[in-house]
Amino acid sequence: MIDYNQFLATQAVELKPSGIRRFFDVASKMENVISLGVGEPDFVTPWAIRDMAIASIEDGFTSYTANPGLLELREEIANYMERKYHLSYQPENQIIVTIGASQALDTAFRSLLNPGEEVLIIEPAFVSYAALVTMAGGKPIPVSTWAENGFKVTAEQIEKAITARTKAILLCSPNNPTGAFLNKQDLVAIAEVVKKHNLIVVSDEIYAELTYDEDYDSIATLPGMYERTIVINGFSKAFAMTGWRLGYVCAPQPIIEVMLKIHQYTTMCAPHMLQHGAVEALRNGADQVEEMRKSYRRRRNYIVEALNQIGLNCHLPGGAFYVFPSIQNTGLTSEQFAEQLLMKERVAVVPGNAFGESGEGYIRCSYATSLQQLQEAIRRIEKFLQSLGASPKVCEHQVSL
Repeated sequence: MIDYNQFLATQAVELKPSGIRRFFDVASKMENVISLGVGEPDFVTPWAIRDMAIASIEDGFTSYTANPGLLELREEIANYMERKYHLSYQPENQIIVTIGASQALDTAFRSLLNPGEEVLIIEPAFVSYAALVTMAGGKPIPVSTWAENGFKVTAEQIEKAITARTKAILLCSPNNPTGAFLNKQDLVAIAEVVKKHNLIVVSDEIYAELTYDEDYDSIATLPGMYERTIVINGFSKAFAMTGWRLGYVCAPQPIIEVMLKIHQYTTMCAPHMLQHGAVEALRNGADQVEEMRKSYRRRRNYIVEALNQIGLNCHLPGGAFYVFPSIQNTGLTSEQFAEQLLMKERVAVVPGNAFGESGEGYIRCSYATSLQQLQEAIRRIEKFLQSLGASPKVCEHQVSL
């Protein structure tokens, strides 16, 4: 019998499996399940984008592209960043098209980190962040946030966590899993700390299009921050293109040059025909994005009010398509709550502790599903709470949209 551990990398063996995928995999094998688990739009990619990719295949665009991606697409990304966020990037040497935002994050950390250098990660945080830092040889340092402050991190918290080994801070706004949104005032205070301690910001802006109450500002737009910010974005969430696996990174040229070397050896390039679809998305997809955003906003308003009515305290998220209600009044842990809810009422949610220790006592629910499904999910969750003695009687929910 071979002991395979002797051949495997210790840091890879010790990585924890995704808490999101575990519940999704269980739910996928059950009947009549309403999944509020995986963060994926329920919309199909707009037809014009799909049509462009199909036409690209039919026209024979099946070869490699340049390593950083089609110049045409990089030009559209540059136009988009200027148009939406007033950020100027050169298509030739400041933008790389990647296999989703995840690959962009992975490449960014590999480019930045020497062994043992630290990255501050705002928790609760997307499950891959700490793992990506670890695999790049760095050390993830959690900075916990709390519901009392809407899960928003403060500049004071960040400064307190900085050590001599701190290299970078990873920001995700709007946040996955909490939906917390950092406005310009929040970012200005954080930027001062970043500059004071000579740090780099890796800004995951994948949900930038999905904000509901305030305009989005990138930290890269603030004085002195363009030079020290790596902007990560992609097409998955806003354009409903998750399965396309297309993202991009925008950064100062010296950083992009190093990232491109890693990208060349590990990925070569993103798929040619899909990049043509992304060009169409950026040129003509704004109206569809706005329609999806309006739908998410209606769903957000419904589920937040409904969860509060049935006895689960839930703050109003500023963006993305997640809510992060507290389940502390049930006496169950996050894992116990999620498991029992799935088995008893066939509703799949993600336990909050999958996103870090400060997520314990909460669950993540994605509202990227139909309003009808959300209403049925609320009915089932309320029934489950009644069985625990933690909820008022079942009632009709008069919730504003």
